[in-house]
Amino acid sequence: MIELKNITKVYHLGEIDLPVLKGISLRIDDGEFVSLTGASGSGKSTLMNILGCLDRPSGGEFWIDGHNVAGLNANERARLRNKRIGFVFQNFNLLARTSALENVMMPAYYYHPAKSTAEIRARALELIDLVGLTDRMHHTPAQLSGGQQQRVAIARSLINNPGILLADEPTGNLDSTTSVEVMNMFRELNRKQGITVIIVTHDPKTAAFTDRAINMSDGLILEGVSDELSATLQK
Repeated sequence: MIELKNITKVYHLGEIDLPVLKGISLRIDDGEFVSLTGASGSGKSTLMNILGCLDRPSGGEFWIDGHNVAGLNANERARLRNKRIGFVFQNFNLLARTSALENVMMPAYYYHPAKSTAEIRARALELIDLVGLTDRMHHTPAQLSGGQQQRVAIARSLINNPGILLADEPTGNLDSTTSVEVMNMFRELNRKQGITVIIVTHDPKTAAFTDRAINMSDGLILEGVSDELSATLQK
């Protein structure tokens, strides 16, 4: 379970204080499939960085599994990310000269306690099969389509068995057909494996795939998309 209580974030630019998050209170239960939406400048990217333990808030409480992580230092946040959170990015962030299989394996080498290469490879092969790329696992990113690269990125995000999957504009560089395929994959991971999936997007059609949309504007949360509107967006 994720819970934020009155989270603020202020950036200090010389003598100017720039408030970006202005008191965010939010709860996401285990196994939810949610989207975080908003226009550019709404604060969703800043909130994503806090949810992903990439940054720390200026004030407020941030709880994961009953532990307040708002005050963790950089090393403590890194350990938490490694164990609990998987990431998928818009630009895939794959290593260019490395095969799909090796890209999937890479985060597991930083896991503590350490796993053997054989264990890591076996898990990576399972995930490559899960995303339907067994026949492409020895190809580099340049030899894969955008949709295939994102599938590799999804497999990589799962290598350490995270309970939370955070995807930042995961369909932003994909065509509409491939976007639907990728979003269906996120939905299946949520439904069949119980992973808490958080999609950060500005696209209403992408948000409509999720069960709950958390809408942001000017550093605040607005009321979520209703079930009726969500159904309309999917048509």
